[in-house]
Amino acid sequence: MKKIIFTDKAPAPIGPYSQAVLKGNTLYTSGQIALIPETGLLETSSIEAETKQVMENMKAVLEAAGMTFENVVKTTIYIMDMNDFAKINTIYGAYFDEKTAPARETVQVACLPKNVNVEISVIAIL
Repeated sequence: MKKIIFTDKAPAPIGPYSQAVLKGNTLYTSGQIALIPETGLLETSSIEAETKQVMENMKAVLEAAGMTFENVVKTTIYIMDMNDFAKINTIYGAYFDEKTAPARETVQVACLPKNVNVEISVIAIL
């Protein structure tokens, strides 16, 4: 059986999907964008602030599943502009220990939901 993970400390789904699904000891998250859960507004002041909001949203989803970033084994980062990679990577990297950092791919895309600049999803193991 799968368990649906939900927290009001991360943006609510805006379609037919869940924030995350726990199957066995593996957590599959939906992509997080920089929606501020309390207001529903987007964090757009800078790419760094946007990335930090994405990571804080992901942190809330992980916590709702009883996990932390230490449990993350794989991430996928979608970005609108590869020129923002270094700034995104700096913020993203602050959430992981380099010695145990997850596998990752980063992909530049043509468009993301709500025209955000970054979206991140993870797979974590309990």
